[in-house]
Amino acid sequence: MSNKILFVDDEPNVLQSIRRSLRKEFDLDTAEGGEEALRMLSANGSYAIIVSDMRMPGMNGVELLSQAKIESPDTVRMMLTGNADQQTAVDAVNHGDIFRFLNKPCQPEELANAIRSGLRQHELITAEKELLEDTLRGSIKALADVLSLTNPEVFGRTTRFKNRVRNVADELRLSDVWQFESAAMLSQIGCVAIPEDLVRRRTGGQKLSASEMSEFAAHAGIGADLVKSIPRMENIAEAIRYQEKNYDGSGYPNDTIKGADIPLGARLLKVVLDFDAFETSGAQAQDALDRLGHQATKYDPAVLAAFEKTIRQDMALRTTSVNITQLTDAMVLAEDLRTADDILLIAKGQETTLSARRHLQSYRDRGLIGDTIIVFGTPV
Repeated sequence: MSNKILFVDDEPNVLQSIRRSLRKEFDLDTAEGGEEALRMLSANGSYAIIVSDMRMPGMNGVELLSQAKIESPDTVRMMLTGNADQQTAVDAVNHGDIFRFLNKPCQPEELANAIRSGLRQHELITAEKELLEDTLRGSIKALADVLSLTNPEVFGRTTRFKNRVRNVADELRLSDVWQFESAAMLSQIGCVAIPEDLVRRRTGGQKLSASEMSEFAAHAGIGADLVKSIPRMENIAEAIRYQEKNYDGSGYPNDTIKGADIPLGARLLKVVLDFDAFETSGAQAQDALDRLGHQATKYDPAVLAAFEKTIRQDMALRTTSVNITQLTDAMVLAEDLRTADDILLIAKGQETTLSARRHLQSYRDRGLIGDTIIVFGTPV
């Protein structure tokens, strides 16, 4: 967690004075104006606190703090200004959502006390956010693990979806990646209400009639409705709802949404799910990529390009045989694991969690599978 503070003022002498009085206690950066401050925010990541003057050439303090609120919502915002009229204070509070409003000249100890309070506020904000996100992530992962073990044909693929969505999100340098991962993990939950044979045929890459595809696609709306009532899951629910929507506006649901108006999480899922269906039907990775390229109007171009890059990186991974007793957390299966009578136990791409390892050991002890499995290792 960053504890850096950014002071913004168009007067170098003011910034030098602040640096001299506070540098022994705090980690400081300074910027001579709003435009420079936003560049530093973009380049250096989130600051714990931004303290800005009001009257500056080009971008004033309210404009800066308002933009900082959008780009770094967890950053605590303060204003230190000699322009202490009532309207300035009102605008700063209403638009910049500031934590403190300080008047120049401000004594060093008063400013230090405000910074200490701001750091405590930042710790509270980030701790609450991390707790909520970790709790949601843990709950979603536990649910997905149970579903993947009870019905690996449908749900065993969701870990693979999550990993691929995360890789694309990282390649695109997206924030709140946990939301995209969660959408992937829960993307198939609506399939519990769809005929099992229909789900198996679709996820296996078989072509469906228009009426069958419409019936299958209903799972996305069912899943979204199940998820949307959970706090902070609204964006995840919409990603699930639009996972069968094509970038050109065709697909499901049958509405006018298309292009960049489709939730970004859904655009990620669309590429990942279609690629997976091609692979499941027997296509090699390169062939599956080619098939995506042949119907490129269905996909967000930036997402498709990033996805192709991540898959080529995966194609460079070597595989290795590991004894079941030597499996550890986060190892990834390089191929489907089936019993001698062709029952799928764990799907390719699934991580070897504690519950999965126990599941495998139980089947091995009963003589239903061998002692080793194939996992991904290091790049070739």
